Amino acid sequence: MQGVILAAGKGKRLQPITFHRSKAMAPVLGKPIVERVMDELIASGVDEIVVVASPDDEELVRYFSRQSALRDRVRLVYQPERLGMAHALQCAAPLLHGEFVLCACDNLVPAEQAEKLMARWQAAPQPNAVLALMEVDHDEVSKGGIVAMDGPWVTRIVEKPRPEEAPSNLYSMALYAFSPRILDYLPYVPRSPRGEYELQDAIQALIERDGRVCGVTVTGRLTLTTPEDLLDINCRYLSSAGGTCLPAPDAVGPQSSLVAPLFVEHGAVIGPDCVVGPEVYLERDCRIGQGVTLRRAIILRGSVVPDGTSIQDQVWGPGES
Repeated sequence: MQGVILAAGKGKRLQPITFHRSKAMAPVLGKPIVERVMDELIASGVDEIVVVASPDDEELVRYFSRQSALRDRVRLVYQPERLGMAHALQCAAPLLHGEFVLCACDNLVPAEQAEKLMARWQAAPQPNAVLALMEVDHDEVSKGGIVAMDGPWVTRIVEKPRPEEAPSNLYSMALYAFSPRILDYLPYVPRSPRGEYELQDAIQALIERDGRVCGVTVTGRLTLTTPEDLLDINCRYLSSAGGTCLPAPDAVGPQSSLVAPLFVEHGAVIGPDCVVGPEVYLERDCRIGQGVTLRRAIILRGSVVPDGTSIQDQVWGPGES
């Protein structure tokens, strides 16, 4: 089964992290978040992945051409303009040859939740689509697609309704399994008032003309929108088994203390008399000065933390002071 990951977004709310990289390449313990999403898809049965990227994302192209262990499973296609999810999927359509899973690069769903969606996809009666649904508070229904249900079947999907017009509190996450039939409706999706081609319009056409669109409720996703989200995601991974990666002894100054869990990439240098950890991630080529204290923090690549600085609950990037 193929997977499609939408990774052309700019990530404005993730600034300053996205000043020098795309949201898809935001780091999660030594891997870009888009590759962490791939790991979860592969664990649930996907064997080939199409990534829809911006043509300007040179780092992503370089990474999946030369560095990633998954590069032989990944094919890249480009979305020249950010015109919505339906448009992004249409860019990927020429590379799709059957059923597929579609997800966004900024949503991490545990493998067992993705497996739940796949189990429903494989069950009889065979659906045309399975949507991953999550219950949200009533005041959050205007943030995305909300569905109406008749038993296990989705009868309607509404993009960002007003709370008083929402058909339920079931939010359609950016995780779907589709038959290739959905591709037939993409050319007919109208441009929305906000200037994008909405995937929900194609799904609604699928519901009305072919039916058999069902939903499964999932829990436990991690979503990347802000720097605080990136810190939380990395801390969750640090807390999991195998989350700790210690630096080489010659990269740590005398009298410095390292407190697990922490993850230190090759090329990071820690000065003397520091306390680093717990829940700290140092990207490559960062420099930690003398007498620095780091707790629950990310220090991005190329950053310099001055002597005597104390950082907690923060993502620290180049140019910080």
